[in-house]
Amino acid sequence: MKRILPGIFAAAFALGASAVQAEDKPPLKIGGILDMSSLYADITGPGSETAAKMAVEDFGGEVLGRKIQVLAADHLNKADLSANIARDMLDNQGVEMIYDVAASATALAAGEIAKARNKIIIFNGPGSIRLTNEACGPYTVHYVFDTFGQANVTGLAAVKSGLDTWFFLTADYAFGQDLEKDTSNVVTKTGGKVLGAVRHPLNTSDFSSFLLQAQASKAKVIGLANAGGDTVNAIKQSAEFGITKGGQKLSPLLAFVTDIDSIGLETAQGLLLAEAFYWDMNDETRAFSKRFQERVKRPPTSAQAGVYSSVTHYLKAVKAAGTTDAAAVMKVMKETPINDFFAKNGKIREDGRMLHDMYLFEVKKPSESKGRWDDYKLLATVPGSEAFQSLEQSRCPLVKK
Repeated sequence: MKRILPGIFAAAFALGASAVQAEDKPPLKIGGILDMSSLYADITGPGSETAAKMAVEDFGGEVLGRKIQVLAADHLNKADLSANIARDMLDNQGVEMIYDVAASATALAAGEIAKARNKIIIFNGPGSIRLTNEACGPYTVHYVFDTFGQANVTGLAAVKSGLDTWFFLTADYAFGQDLEKDTSNVVTKTGGKVLGAVRHPLNTSDFSSFLLQAQASKAKVIGLANAGGDTVNAIKQSAEFGITKGGQKLSPLLAFVTDIDSIGLETAQGLLLAEAFYWDMNDETRAFSKRFQERVKRPPTSAQAGVYSSVTHYLKAVKAAGTTDAAAVMKVMKETPINDFFAKNGKIREDGRMLHDMYLFEVKKPSESKGRWDDYKLLATVPGSEAFQSLEQSRCPLVKK
Protein backbone atom coordinates (compact mmCIF):
# COMPACT_ATOMS: atom_id res chain seq x y z
CA MET A 1 0.00 0.00 0.00
CA LYS A 2 2.91 2.33 0.83
CA ARG A 3 4.28 1.78 -2.66
CA ILE A 4 0.87 2.22 -4.37
CA LEU A 5 -0.16 5.51 -2.73
CA PRO A 6 2.75 7.59 -4.10
CA GLY A 7 1.90 6.32 -7.59
CA ILE A 8 -1.74 7.37 -7.20
CA PHE A 9 -0.71 10.80 -5.92
CA ALA A 10 1.76 11.22 -8.82
CA ALA A 11 -0.88 10.31 -11.41
CA ALA A 12 -3.40 12.68 -9.84
CA PHE A 13 -0.80 15.44 -9.77
CA ALA A 14 0.03 14.87 -13.45
CA LEU A 15 -3.66 15.02 -14.45
CA GLY A 16 -4.15 18.19 -12.44
CA ALA A 17 -1.07 19.76 -13.95
CA SER A 18 -2.21 18.98 -17.51
CA ALA A 19 -5.67 20.46 -16.79
CA VAL A 20 -4.07 23.61 -15.42
CA GLN A 21 -1.76 23.70 -18.43
CA ALA A 22 -4.78 23.50 -20.79
CA GLU A 23 -6.47 26.29 -18.88
CA ASP A 24 -3.29 28.37 -19.10
CA LYS A 25 -3.20 28.15 -22.88
CA PRO A 26 -4.37 31.39 -24.46
CA PRO A 27 -7.62 31.24 -26.44
CA LEU A 28 -7.50 30.99 -30.23
CA LYS A 29 -9.04 34.28 -31.31
CA ILE A 30 -10.69 34.95 -34.65
CA GLY A 31 -11.84 38.47 -35.45
CA GLY A 32 -14.62 39.77 -37.68
CA ILE A 33 -14.38 43.28 -39.13
CA LEU A 34 -18.00 44.00 -40.00
CA ASP A 35 -20.59 46.58 -40.91
CA MET A 36 -22.67 46.35 -37.75
CA SER A 37 -24.79 49.45 -38.16
CA SER A 38 -24.98 50.79 -41.73
CA LEU A 39 -26.07 49.78 -45.24
CA TYR A 40 -24.38 46.33 -45.22
CA ALA A 41 -25.44 45.36 -41.68
CA ASP A 42 -28.17 42.96 -42.90
CA ILE A 43 -25.81 41.30 -45.38
CA THR A 44 -22.98 40.71 -42.88
CA GLY A 45 -23.04 42.48 -39.51
CA PRO A 46 -24.42 40.71 -36.43
CA GLY A 47 -25.48 37.79 -38.63
CA SER A 48 -21.88 37.12 -39.65
CA GLU A 49 -20.78 37.22 -36.03
CA THR A 50 -23.56 34.75 -35.18
CA ALA A 51 -22.54 32.45 -38.06
CA ALA A 52 -18.92 32.44 -36.83
CA LYS A 53 -20.06 31.59 -33.30
CA MET A 54 -22.27 28.78 -34.61
CA ALA A 55 -19.29 27.34 -36.49
CA VAL A 56 -17.17 27.43 -33.33
CA GLU A 57 -19.91 25.81 -31.24
CA ASP A 58 -20.48 23.06 -33.81
CA PHE A 59 -16.73 22.43 -33.94
CA GLY A 60 -16.67 21.83 -30.18
CA GLY A 61 -15.50 25.20 -28.89
CA GLU A 62 -11.81 24.41 -28.73
CA VAL A 63 -8.89 23.23 -30.83
CA LEU A 64 -5.37 22.08 -29.89
CA GLY A 65 -6.36 22.43 -26.25
CA ARG A 66 -7.28 26.11 -26.71
CA LYS A 67 -10.70 27.66 -26.28
CA ILE A 68 -11.88 29.43 -29.46
CA GLN A 69 -13.01 33.02 -29.03
CA VAL A 70 -14.95 35.03 -31.66
CA LEU A 71 -14.43 38.80 -31.74
CA ALA A 72 -16.24 41.39 -33.87
CA ALA A 73 -15.80 45.10 -34.53
CA ASP A 74 -17.70 47.71 -36.56
CA HIS A 75 -15.65 49.39 -39.31
CA LEU A 76 -18.39 51.97 -40.07
CA ASN A 77 -17.57 51.50 -43.78
CA LYS A 78 -14.33 53.46 -43.33
CA ALA A 79 -11.19 52.00 -44.86
CA ASP A 80 -8.83 53.71 -42.41
CA LEU A 81 -10.84 52.45 -39.44
CA SER A 82 -10.85 48.93 -40.90
CA ALA A 83 -7.05 49.04 -41.19
CA ASN A 84 -6.72 50.28 -37.60
CA ILE A 85 -9.02 47.54 -36.30
CA ALA A 86 -7.05 44.88 -38.19
CA ARG A 87 -3.79 46.28 -36.81
CA ASP A 88 -5.13 46.28 -33.24
CA MET A 89 -6.59 42.78 -33.55
CA LEU A 90 -3.38 41.27 -34.90
CA ASP A 91 -0.82 43.31 -32.92
CA ASN A 92 -2.53 43.75 -29.55
CA GLN A 93 -5.43 41.33 -29.17
CA GLY A 94 -3.73 38.15 -30.37
CA VAL A 95 -6.14 37.43 -33.22
CA GLU A 96 -4.93 34.60 -35.49
CA MET A 97 -7.47 34.91 -38.34
CA ILE A 98 -9.74 37.68 -39.62
CA TYR A 99 -13.09 36.82 -41.23
CA ASP A 100 -15.65 38.59 -43.47
CA VAL A 101 -14.60 42.32 -43.59
CA ALA A 102 -17.89 43.23 -45.25
CA ALA A 103 -17.02 45.78 -47.96
CA SER A 104 -14.39 46.12 -50.67
CA ALA A 105 -12.55 49.31 -49.67
CA THR A 106 -12.44 48.17 -46.05
CA ALA A 107 -11.36 44.67 -47.13
CA LEU A 108 -8.52 45.98 -49.26
CA ALA A 109 -7.30 48.07 -46.31
CA ALA A 110 -7.51 45.24 -43.77
CA GLY A 111 -5.98 42.83 -46.28
CA GLU A 112 -2.79 44.85 -46.51
CA ILE A 113 -2.42 44.81 -42.72
CA ALA A 114 -2.92 41.04 -42.55
CA LYS A 115 -0.55 40.49 -45.47
CA ALA A 116 2.23 42.48 -43.79
CA ARG A 117 1.87 40.32 -40.68
CA ASN A 118 1.57 36.97 -42.49
CA LYS A 119 -1.87 36.32 -41.01
CA ILE A 120 -4.85 34.55 -42.60
CA ILE A 121 -7.73 36.75 -43.72
CA ILE A 122 -10.90 35.31 -45.25
CA PHE A 123 -13.25 37.60 -47.20
CA ASN A 124 -16.96 36.72 -47.24
CA GLY A 125 -18.83 40.01 -47.63
CA PRO A 126 -16.62 42.06 -50.01
CA GLY A 127 -16.75 41.60 -53.77
CA SER A 128 -13.86 43.42 -55.46
CA ILE A 129 -11.94 41.22 -57.90
CA ARG A 130 -8.80 43.09 -56.82
CA LEU A 131 -8.73 40.90 -53.71
CA THR A 132 -7.59 37.94 -55.85
CA ASN A 133 -5.75 40.02 -58.43
CA GLU A 134 -3.34 42.82 -57.50
CA ALA A 135 -4.14 42.64 -53.77
CA CYS A 136 -3.83 38.86 -53.40
CA GLY A 137 -1.61 37.38 -50.74
CA PRO A 138 -0.35 33.94 -49.69
CA TYR A 139 -2.77 33.87 -46.73
CA THR A 140 -5.74 35.62 -48.34
CA VAL A 141 -8.95 33.75 -49.22
CA HIS A 142 -11.89 35.22 -51.21
CA TYR A 143 -14.63 32.79 -50.27
CA VAL A 144 -18.15 33.71 -51.38
CA PHE A 145 -18.47 35.87 -54.51
CA ASP A 146 -16.62 38.53 -56.49
CA THR A 147 -17.43 41.15 -59.09
CA PHE A 148 -16.19 38.95 -61.94
CA GLY A 149 -18.45 36.05 -60.93
CA GLN A 150 -21.48 38.28 -60.38
CA ALA A 151 -20.97 40.00 -63.73
CA ASN A 152 -20.32 36.78 -65.58
CA VAL A 153 -23.39 34.94 -64.30
CA THR A 154 -25.87 37.82 -64.49
CA GLY A 155 -24.57 39.81 -67.47
CA LEU A 156 -24.05 36.80 -69.73
CA ALA A 157 -27.55 35.47 -69.13
CA ALA A 158 -29.14 38.87 -69.69
CA VAL A 159 -27.37 39.63 -72.98
CA LYS A 160 -28.06 36.15 -74.33
CA SER A 161 -31.75 36.69 -73.66
CA GLY A 162 -31.73 39.86 -75.80
CA LEU A 163 -31.12 42.47 -73.08
CA ASP A 164 -28.13 43.85 -74.95
CA THR A 165 -27.95 47.59 -74.16
CA TRP A 166 -26.88 48.67 -70.68
CA PHE A 167 -26.59 51.76 -68.49
CA PHE A 168 -24.98 51.56 -65.05
CA LEU A 169 -25.78 53.11 -61.67
CA THR A 170 -22.52 52.62 -59.86
CA ALA A 171 -21.51 53.07 -56.21
CA ASP A 172 -18.42 55.26 -56.34
CA TYR A 173 -15.85 53.08 -54.59
CA ALA A 174 -13.73 50.00 -55.32
CA PHE A 175 -16.53 47.43 -55.37
CA GLY A 176 -18.93 49.42 -57.57
CA GLN A 177 -16.21 50.42 -60.01
CA ASP A 178 -15.00 46.83 -60.36
CA LEU A 179 -18.54 45.52 -60.76
CA GLU A 180 -19.31 48.04 -63.52
CA LYS A 181 -16.02 47.26 -65.28
CA ASP A 182 -16.43 43.48 -65.09
CA THR A 183 -20.06 43.57 -66.23
CA SER A 184 -19.25 45.98 -69.07
CA ASN A 185 -16.60 43.54 -70.29
CA VAL A 186 -19.10 40.67 -70.27
CA VAL A 187 -21.76 42.74 -72.05
CA THR A 188 -19.46 43.92 -74.84
CA LYS A 189 -17.76 40.53 -75.33
CA THR A 190 -21.18 38.92 -75.69
CA GLY A 191 -22.23 41.40 -78.38
CA GLY A 192 -24.02 44.01 -76.27
CA LYS A 193 -23.39 47.74 -75.85
CA VAL A 194 -22.83 49.96 -72.83
CA LEU A 195 -24.63 53.28 -73.39
CA GLY A 196 -23.31 55.05 -70.32
CA ALA A 197 -22.92 55.13 -66.54
CA VAL A 198 -23.35 57.44 -63.59
CA ARG A 199 -21.57 57.23 -60.24
CA HIS A 200 -23.36 57.82 -56.94
CA PRO A 201 -21.95 58.25 -53.42
CA LEU A 202 -22.00 55.32 -51.01
CA ASN A 203 -25.16 55.18 -48.87
CA THR A 204 -27.28 57.41 -51.14
CA SER A 205 -30.83 58.20 -50.03
CA ASP A 206 -32.05 60.05 -53.15
CA PHE A 207 -31.48 58.33 -56.51
CA SER A 208 -33.82 60.56 -58.53
CA SER A 209 -31.20 62.38 -60.63
CA PHE A 210 -29.27 59.16 -61.31
CA LEU A 211 -32.40 57.24 -62.28
CA LEU A 212 -33.54 60.01 -64.62
CA GLN A 213 -30.21 59.78 -66.47
CA ALA A 214 -30.58 56.01 -66.73
CA GLN A 215 -34.15 56.36 -67.95
CA ALA A 216 -33.12 58.91 -70.58
CA SER A 217 -30.45 56.55 -71.94
CA LYS A 218 -33.20 54.22 -73.28
CA ALA A 219 -30.98 51.26 -72.36
CA LYS A 220 -32.80 47.95 -72.13
CA VAL A 221 -31.06 47.20 -68.82
CA ILE A 222 -30.12 49.47 -65.94
CA GLY A 223 -27.33 47.64 -64.15
CA LEU A 224 -27.11 48.40 -60.44
CA ALA A 225 -23.42 48.19 -59.57
CA ASN A 226 -24.02 48.70 -55.86
CA ALA A 227 -25.21 46.68 -52.87
CA GLY A 228 -27.19 46.64 -49.65
CA GLY A 229 -29.23 49.72 -48.84
CA ASP A 230 -28.14 51.42 -52.07
CA THR A 231 -29.60 48.59 -54.16
CA VAL A 232 -32.81 48.54 -52.14
CA ASN A 233 -33.30 52.32 -52.43
CA ALA A 234 -32.51 52.37 -56.16
CA ILE A 235 -35.05 49.63 -56.93
CA LYS A 236 -37.76 51.13 -54.76
CA GLN A 237 -37.31 54.60 -56.27
CA SER A 238 -37.18 53.23 -59.82
CA ALA A 239 -40.69 51.86 -59.23
CA GLU A 240 -41.85 55.36 -58.27
CA PHE A 241 -40.50 56.64 -61.60
CA GLY A 242 -42.26 53.84 -63.50
CA ILE A 243 -38.99 52.73 -65.07
CA THR A 244 -39.81 49.03 -65.37
CA LYS A 245 -43.36 49.80 -66.50
CA GLY A 246 -41.76 51.86 -69.28
CA GLY A 247 -40.02 48.75 -70.60
CA GLN A 248 -36.54 49.02 -69.05
CA LYS A 249 -35.31 46.16 -66.87
CA LEU A 250 -33.34 46.55 -63.65
CA SER A 251 -30.51 44.16 -62.99
CA PRO A 252 -29.09 44.23 -59.45
CA LEU A 253 -25.57 42.94 -59.99
CA LEU A 254 -25.26 42.04 -56.33
CA ALA A 255 -28.39 41.40 -54.30
CA PHE A 256 -29.14 39.27 -51.30
CA VAL A 257 -32.32 37.65 -50.02
CA THR A 258 -32.50 40.33 -47.32
CA ASP A 259 -32.57 43.01 -50.04
CA ILE A 260 -35.43 41.28 -51.87
CA ASP A 261 -37.35 41.01 -48.60
CA SER A 262 -36.89 44.75 -48.00
CA ILE A 263 -38.01 45.61 -51.53
CA GLY A 264 -40.98 43.21 -51.59
CA LEU A 265 -41.93 40.80 -54.36
CA GLU A 266 -44.44 43.18 -55.89
CA THR A 267 -41.58 45.49 -56.88
CA ALA A 268 -38.74 42.94 -57.16
CA GLN A 269 -40.53 40.24 -59.20
CA GLY A 270 -38.71 39.22 -62.37
CA LEU A 271 -35.28 40.50 -61.31
CA LEU A 272 -32.38 38.32 -62.42
CA LEU A 273 -29.58 37.93 -59.92
CA ALA A 274 -26.55 35.78 -59.20
CA GLU A 275 -26.04 34.24 -55.76
CA ALA A 276 -23.54 31.86 -54.18
CA PHE A 277 -26.12 30.42 -51.79
CA TYR A 278 -29.87 30.34 -51.14
CA TRP A 279 -31.44 29.01 -47.97
CA ASP A 280 -34.10 26.89 -49.71
CA MET A 281 -32.02 24.90 -52.20
CA ASN A 282 -31.91 21.50 -50.50
CA ASP A 283 -32.22 19.72 -47.15
CA GLU A 284 -28.72 20.77 -46.03
CA THR A 285 -29.23 24.48 -46.74
CA ARG A 286 -32.64 24.38 -45.07
CA ALA A 287 -31.29 22.64 -41.96
CA PHE A 288 -28.54 25.21 -41.40
CA SER A 289 -30.84 28.11 -42.24
CA LYS A 290 -33.45 26.92 -39.75
CA ARG A 291 -30.89 26.96 -36.93
CA PHE A 292 -29.57 30.35 -38.03
CA GLN A 293 -33.07 31.82 -38.25
CA GLU A 294 -33.86 30.69 -34.71
CA ARG A 295 -31.11 33.08 -33.57
CA VAL A 296 -31.27 35.92 -36.09
CA LYS A 297 -34.99 35.77 -36.99
CA ARG A 298 -34.29 35.57 -40.73
CA PRO A 299 -32.44 33.24 -43.12
CA PRO A 300 -28.71 33.72 -43.73
CA THR A 301 -27.35 35.66 -46.66
CA SER A 302 -24.72 34.02 -48.85
CA ALA A 303 -22.04 36.04 -47.01
CA GLN A 304 -23.21 34.79 -43.62
CA ALA A 305 -23.46 31.18 -44.81
CA GLY A 306 -19.95 31.61 -46.19
CA VAL A 307 -18.70 32.80 -42.80
CA TYR A 308 -19.90 29.57 -41.16
CA SER A 309 -18.36 27.43 -43.92
CA SER A 310 -15.01 29.27 -43.99
CA VAL A 311 -14.57 29.42 -40.21
CA THR A 312 -15.28 25.68 -40.03
CA HIS A 313 -12.78 25.00 -42.84
CA TYR A 314 -10.15 27.09 -41.04
CA LEU A 315 -10.65 25.32 -37.69
CA LYS A 316 -10.47 21.88 -39.33
CA ALA A 317 -7.19 22.94 -40.97
CA VAL A 318 -5.77 24.16 -37.63
CA LYS A 319 -6.59 20.79 -36.07
CA ALA A 320 -5.11 18.85 -39.00
CA ALA A 321 -1.97 21.00 -39.10
CA GLY A 322 -1.50 20.79 -35.32
CA THR A 323 -0.62 24.48 -35.23
CA THR A 324 -2.01 27.96 -35.90
CA ASP A 325 1.01 28.86 -38.04
CA ALA A 326 -0.48 30.58 -41.10
CA ALA A 327 1.69 28.79 -43.67
CA ALA A 328 0.93 25.33 -42.30
CA VAL A 329 -2.79 26.03 -41.89
CA MET A 330 -3.17 27.57 -45.34
CA LYS A 331 -1.41 24.60 -46.91
CA VAL A 332 -4.06 22.28 -45.42
CA MET A 333 -6.88 24.66 -46.38
CA LYS A 334 -5.76 24.67 -50.03
CA GLU A 335 -5.20 20.92 -50.16
CA THR A 336 -8.56 20.01 -48.59
CA PRO A 337 -11.78 20.12 -50.67
CA ILE A 338 -14.75 21.91 -49.12
CA ASN A 339 -17.89 19.79 -48.91
CA ASP A 340 -20.70 21.18 -46.81
CA PHE A 341 -24.09 22.86 -47.22
CA PHE A 342 -22.40 25.92 -48.77
CA ALA A 343 -20.16 24.27 -51.39
CA LYS A 344 -19.56 20.90 -53.00
CA ASN A 345 -15.99 20.11 -54.03
CA GLY A 346 -14.97 23.68 -53.31
CA LYS A 347 -11.28 24.44 -53.74
CA ILE A 348 -9.05 27.35 -52.72
CA ARG A 349 -6.72 28.23 -55.61
CA GLU A 350 -3.25 29.78 -55.42
CA ASP A 351 -4.71 33.25 -55.98
CA GLY A 352 -6.99 32.80 -52.95
CA ARG A 353 -10.25 32.38 -54.90
CA MET A 354 -12.45 29.63 -53.47
CA LEU A 355 -13.96 27.96 -56.52
CA HIS A 356 -17.56 26.79 -56.13
CA ASP A 357 -20.81 26.75 -58.08
CA MET A 358 -22.74 29.98 -58.60
CA TYR A 359 -26.49 30.22 -59.26
CA LEU A 360 -28.70 32.37 -61.45
CA PHE A 361 -32.06 33.08 -59.85
CA GLU A 362 -35.20 34.92 -60.88
CA VAL A 363 -37.24 36.65 -58.21
CA LYS A 364 -40.70 35.09 -57.91
CA LYS A 365 -44.00 36.80 -58.53
CA PRO A 366 -46.08 37.29 -55.37
CA SER A 367 -48.49 34.63 -56.64
CA GLU A 368 -45.62 32.09 -56.88
CA SER A 369 -44.34 32.61 -53.33
CA LYS A 370 -45.51 30.36 -50.51
CA GLY A 371 -44.60 32.89 -47.85
CA ARG A 372 -41.99 35.30 -46.56
CA TRP A 373 -38.43 34.46 -47.72
CA ASP A 374 -39.71 32.18 -50.51
CA ASP A 375 -38.28 34.58 -53.06
CA TYR A 376 -36.17 32.79 -55.70
CA LYS A 377 -36.57 30.24 -58.45
CA LEU A 378 -33.40 28.66 -59.82
CA LEU A 379 -32.72 29.24 -63.51
CA ALA A 380 -29.18 27.92 -63.88
CA THR A 381 -26.24 26.43 -61.99
CA VAL A 382 -22.88 27.73 -63.23
CA PRO A 383 -19.74 25.72 -62.29
CA GLY A 384 -17.07 27.70 -60.50
CA SER A 385 -14.60 27.10 -63.33
CA GLU A 386 -16.98 28.99 -65.66
CA ALA A 387 -18.30 31.60 -63.23
CA PHE A 388 -15.03 32.97 -61.84
CA GLN A 389 -11.97 34.49 -63.47
CA SER A 390 -9.54 31.88 -64.80
CA LEU A 391 -5.96 31.67 -63.57
CA GLU A 392 -4.82 32.56 -67.09
CA GLN A 393 -6.58 35.94 -66.69
CA SER A 394 -5.30 36.48 -63.15
CA ARG A 395 -3.16 39.46 -62.24
CA CYS A 396 -2.17 37.92 -58.90
CA PRO A 397 1.66 37.85 -58.61
CA LEU A 398 1.45 34.47 -56.85
CA VAL A 399 0.09 32.75 -59.96
CA LYS A 400 2.76 31.09 -62.07
CA LYS A 401 2.16 31.25 -65.82
